[in-house]
Amino acid sequence: MENIELKRFWENVKEELIGVLPESVHPWLYSLEVSGYDNGVLTVVTGQAMARDWLKKNHIDQMNSILNKISDNKNSRFNIIYDEATAKKIKKQTDKIIKKEALIQQKEMAMENLSYMQSSSNLNLKYKFENFIVGDNNKFAHDAALSVAQKPAGKYNPLFIYGGSGLGKTHLMQAIGHYTIFNNPKLKVKYVKTDDYINDFISNSRKTNNSVENMSKFYKKYTNIDIILIDDIQFIESKEKSMQRMQHTFDTLYNKGKQIVITCDRQPKELPSLSKALCSRFEMGLMVELLPPELSTRFEILSKLADDNDINCEKEALMYIAKHYSDNVRELEGAFTKVCAYAEINKVDFSLELAKKILKCPECDDYISFDKIASVTANYYNVTLNDLKSSARAQKISVARHAAIYVTRELTNASFTSIAEYYGKKHTTILFAYDKVKKELNTDKDLVSTIREIKQALKVI
Repeated sequence: MENIELKRFWENVKEELIGVLPESVHPWLYSLEVSGYDNGVLTVVTGQAMARDWLKKNHIDQMNSILNKISDNKNSRFNIIYDEATAKKIKKQTDKIIKKEALIQQKEMAMENLSYMQSSSNLNLKYKFENFIVGDNNKFAHDAALSVAQKPAGKYNPLFIYGGSGLGKTHLMQAIGHYTIFNNPKLKVKYVKTDDYINDFISNSRKTNNSVENMSKFYKKYTNIDIILIDDIQFIESKEKSMQRMQHTFDTLYNKGKQIVITCDRQPKELPSLSKALCSRFEMGLMVELLPPELSTRFEILSKLADDNDINCEKEALMYIAKHYSDNVRELEGAFTKVCAYAEINKVDFSLELAKKILKCPECDDYISFDKIASVTANYYNVTLNDLKSSARAQKISVARHAAIYVTRELTNASFTSIAEYYGKKHTTILFAYDKVKKELNTDKDLVSTIREIKQALKVI
């Protein structure tokens, strides 16, 4: 018989066998592979020695009878052979199926845990590593968070993530939780906002009935876990008893080899009312800063928002939003949502014209370069451009530099990160300079005149 004809013949025989033989032997029949049919002998191969022996001992007469019926040859018979190569093949297929089923079960368990975690801890399922846009402003923080998720309580414990509002601190923190539960569901993860931790502590400490038992439950709640995610730790400032309890929680988890992740809007040393004990503990691990995203990163964030929500937007409209919302991802997304809602409700296109109409952002003077602003400011203060970009701290140069930074930010709406790169300074230094000038403008009339004259020299007033 030709191969194709042989296979068809075997399928017919096998179908009859399955219809007649007990269901308990069906798996063995399915595993049989036809090898040849010569002179009325149908040779089939199995990778299971027990299948060969059982079929020969208990069902060979029935099998031969069915074969005779289908082949119209009264002398037809089965020849069942055990083959090691087939055995290895079957084992490989079986292992693959078992592994696949285990993976499916693990994913189902992880999803159940994720759903439970979301409901019990207010975790947002959209805050995952997969939808966190990585840019120069946050790459180090992202990589550190991913490393912690992959290997909790490894090199980076505690992990302290700090930065301004709306830059993705909570997103990264919750991504660690989701990743851990999905990939290692045996680990217990707890996400808690600092306010909730404080309120929970106060509530349990004030209960008069079984106060010892209540505090014991509180203690176990926050220490019988593998990873704790504490959000917005700055709110624990000045709360002495809560700080003492937090220190106790921290020490217990750390000494048990558990992972601690903390977010804050500032570095620990910039929290004046934070206890020295907690400050030193927060600083003993890895501290990573989230900075405002660059223009290209902001555009990528908006593009992904549009793609995820299947919204057709003009690229120019997204770029317009990206240019005018530079320091806060939350505000950036809010501006996108506002334009999107208007377009949807009024059934109009998400265009550049619509974005300008809805957001009404002041036009950016793109033609004014950093160099031009710095040169005009340096000339006004009678210093050089190199002075402004140097590390010199002379009062005259510092004042001129602060003014240049303020004007640059005001006229270009560039991110503090890009301004920092231009002047060769840290982001926090630029932010400090800008805030300092902005505050002094409320009381210093001479400074108001100076800034106005610099802008006039730049021909923007």
